[in-house]
Amino acid sequence: MSGVRETGFAYQAVYRYLTHLINESANDERIRLPSLRQLADRLSVSISTIQYAYSLLEKEGRVYSVAKSGYYALPVSSIDTLVGGRDLLETVYVNARRPAMLVLSADEPTLLQPLDSPLLLLERELLRQYPRQPQSCVQPCGELELRAALAARYTTSPQRCWHADEVYIGADLRGVLEILIAVLDLRHKTVVVESPCDWTILRLLQSAEVQVIELLVRADGSLDVDSLKQILEMKNVQLVLLSSRLNMPRGSLAPDDNRQAIAQLLEQHGSWVLENDCHGELGFEPDGLRFRDLLNPDRLIVFSTFEKVIGPEAPYGYVLSRHLRDELQRQFLLRSFRLSPFRQKAIARLYSNGRIDQHLQVLRRLLKDRSVQMTQLLRERLGDALHIVEPQGGATLWVRSLRQVDIRRVFQRLLQRHVLIAPGELFSLQDLHGQHLRLSHTFGGDHDLAAALGLLGDALRLESID
Repeated sequence: MSGVRETGFAYQAVYRYLTHLINESANDERIRLPSLRQLADRLSVSISTIQYAYSLLEKEGRVYSVAKSGYYALPVSSIDTLVGGRDLLETVYVNARRPAMLVLSADEPTLLQPLDSPLLLLERELLRQYPRQPQSCVQPCGELELRAALAARYTTSPQRCWHADEVYIGADLRGVLEILIAVLDLRHKTVVVESPCDWTILRLLQSAEVQVIELLVRADGSLDVDSLKQILEMKNVQLVLLSSRLNMPRGSLAPDDNRQAIAQLLEQHGSWVLENDCHGELGFEPDGLRFRDLLNPDRLIVFSTFEKVIGPEAPYGYVLSRHLRDELQRQFLLRSFRLSPFRQKAIARLYSNGRIDQHLQVLRRLLKDRSVQMTQLLRERLGDALHIVEPQGGATLWVRSLRQVDIRRVFQRLLQRHVLIAPGELFSLQDLHGQHLRLSHTFGGDHDLAAALGLLGDALRLESID
């Protein structure tokens, strides 16, 4: 890297350069980094720009300074890898933050196209426009402007309409789901979920001692109507949890006739439905039926998050519900979420000025292109080892080993080579996906993907049980 143009954002290029430098040098000893003057000369930027980039890394705990000696990077071994830990999910979380790790396990669509810059620019504009008040009006369920924007976005007809007082915004998706579990009184109750299912949802249900019944998503993306009918007739089901459109991590869409048959069955049984809309906007083709288009809105609750569309600067989760208003308001008040009103207003403006829709057009195209590239590479390199579910949206691929393998050992073997995958067992509480993996086709940093897939192929062959 040389000749970085000196702009207000030059420090970002320096930051990326230093991060790459640290990752390249990853070992068990402390790493001495170039001095301020050396880097300034090398990258053709000012010393103050270098100093600012170093300060960011210091705040993150990646770098520390020694008086009269210079800057040093922390060794990789100083981060607990939990390789031998009992909890697989904890191992995934910790190792995803290790330097030099190729994270092929994440579900982060906005790595390709974040909307953080427009969001933060809008937020700064609003801070200048609005006068500071000594005590702001408390809105425990979220900023009214954002709640109104969401209500308008989810309204599709006079019968299927939403209002701002039926929208609730929390600090993150996990906090919102915890509130829903409490409000719906799900402890020790029976809930039907699609399988595979997001691990955050499964862990929260498990920790609340919910009886989870998993309904397998079939090869064509559909749900088995007869199996669901049998469950509803034989079990006292409190709630059915369905994806609005796109099942993740499979990235598959149920055929419209199957979706209609499921909706009719749920209507006949008067079932309450919790719709997961976290990935509802990320289908490669944006049009199509969602379950909320077919279900009775009086027995429907919808939840989602802004993070999958906007990025980590918008981590808030939200819920839409026509009923349970008193209890939802009470729970949100008790949680006392501390949400920035200006950040929420800025998100609302992104919806009202059409910026979200413009962004989604670009993001869907990028996700589809990257998905095609990754699928082609997997078929070329590992076509004899993996079956790939053709994705119809999202940022991940769902694959199954064609041989019987010990996926845990495949996971550990790759971890030692700084490649992180997500074993399928994380997406079930009943060991339904032991031969599956979730792989990302969006990831940060400069990595040799072909080499990583070669390591995956080697691990699958070495850990074959046949």
